[in-house]
Amino acid sequence: MAGRDVQLRSKSKTPAEGSGEARDEIIEVTDFSAGYSGKSILHDVSFGVHRGEILVIAGDSGSGKSTLLKHMIGLLSPAKGKILIDGDDLSRAPFGPQRDNIIRKFGVSFQGGALFGSMTILENVKLQLQEFAHLTDEMANVIALTKLQMVGLADSAQQMPAELSGGMQKRAAIARALSRDPQIVFMDEPSAGLDPITSAEMDQLILSLNKLLGTTFVLVSHELPSILRIAHRVLLFSREKQTLVAEGDPRDLRTSSQDPWVKAFFNREIPREENRAAAAPAEKPAGLEEHHD
Repeated sequence: MAGRDVQLRSKSKTPAEGSGEARDEIIEVTDFSAGYSGKSILHDVSFGVHRGEILVIAGDSGSGKSTLLKHMIGLLSPAKGKILIDGDDLSRAPFGPQRDNIIRKFGVSFQGGALFGSMTILENVKLQLQEFAHLTDEMANVIALTKLQMVGLADSAQQMPAELSGGMQKRAAIARALSRDPQIVFMDEPSAGLDPITSAEMDQLILSLNKLLGTTFVLVSHELPSILRIAHRVLLFSREKQTLVAEGDPRDLRTSSQDPWVKAFFNREIPREENRAAAAPAEKPAGLEEHHD
């Protein structure tokens, strides 16, 4: 896209039809636009997500990060454009078996965990296995316990969500998202509300799962330390421009971006233009004269 700041973007491969070669981009978003009640939120957004990468969606407040995520998991339909999940168009798939087959390819971990409070952690994780995989209770238990062990919660399987800390609830939500071995896991603000140590542990868990399972992770985050620690690549959105303004390795964008706003974002600084405006003295109301004692 014209005007986008791109740092070290890897070239994607599109296999020839019938070649049998796996698609490099497991998610493809093309000419995407979205809005609410006639108000534009995002326009002309195009990008791909590579298999096995950790991609972070970032931006200033109101830039459309969560809006994009909701469209990517099928909760909303775009005003324009396509969202392909492993080659299948989720944005146009009708409700029914076709859409269900696409949705089975990914899991979702919501910001607050979204665990069922009346069910144990084990029951939360195995729910999808019983509902959609039609497994026996015994087999569902084995798989759910395996997922809980992956996130360090095997000893908490029989506890209720209210008995767990915020970080443990987020881990349980990740275990549930992994329950059906998805190719992709979407996560909304995984480190939000966590203390620095627990946040660092969450970052390490995501890195470990990505390396162990080869799962593609797509995260929405505003936590700059986490973004710099775990992201293979970041997409940066701007509320003012209502589109994607930069993509690449966040560490490279922080040091080498030619866009002052992008560089300021990754260095947690006020852009120079805004800094000057904030430092400028307020104008005196017309008609008031300065008096000296």
